[in-house]
Amino acid sequence: MSNERRAIVYSTKPELAKAVAKRFLTKVPQIISEFDEATVVLTGGTMGQAVLEAINKSAKRDDVDWSRVNFWWGDERWLPAGNQERNDVQAHNALLAHVPVNPSRVHQFAASDAGVSLDEAADAYSQELATHAARSGKYPNFDIVFLGVGPDGHIASLFPEREGIREIERSVIAVQNAPKPPSERLSLTLPVLNSSVRIWAVVAGSDKASALGLTLAGASYNEVPAAGLEGRRKTLFFVDSDAAAQVPDALIDPGEFWTSADSTDEH
Repeated sequence: MSNERRAIVYSTKPELAKAVAKRFLTKVPQIISEFDEATVVLTGGTMGQAVLEAINKSAKRDDVDWSRVNFWWGDERWLPAGNQERNDVQAHNALLAHVPVNPSRVHQFAASDAGVSLDEAADAYSQELATHAARSGKYPNFDIVFLGVGPDGHIASLFPEREGIREIERSVIAVQNAPKPPSERLSLTLPVLNSSVRIWAVVAGSDKASALGLTLAGASYNEVPAAGLEGRRKTLFFVDSDAAAQVPDALIDPGEFWTSADSTDEH
């Protein structure tokens, strides 16, 4: 795996969202051109939604053949279908309802009113991952995994010093008694997230500064789950200046305070 870990800093949250959207809209057509499809894992949260909204508003939005993009989620809140707090609903409202996606390529977690238990929902998503796995692996070929980072350093619904962040056998876990509401959730595990070619963590706000600083300084992932992120090719932290406050200068990308006009080249 690549050991490259970079923080790319933008001055404000809107600039951050717009820049990540631009990078996405540049990269995904390249991936589709090479592999005939692209596979993306979405996240929830304020910045996750902001990035999708920025993608939707971009003049480059329709340069993507959305019918060739597969969508998965890193985690989901165990709430009824259509609940506005569900990550899939937020993604639908921000982007998916506005582009011609192929419904068979949109892989949502089960909802709490679907007639299955939380554990059954975890098993079902695990089986869906296996069904769409690449020949050479256990999971689909994830090209980009989007993630947020909580003030405590949690990623997806993998929380500090909980069994979930240490899980290495299961691909999906049922989360109970989560330290933030709702208490019941579903989440991909760290090995699945790290199977992605690229991990793009989008982090904003001064309340994330400590967690981000510890993450990039190499803290224990049991204590700071985000520190365990390691994409196969790239692990990038796109952050605003507030979140970057405790990141050592040596760990900030030389393109610090990039503008939307900066290069989006990535090999």
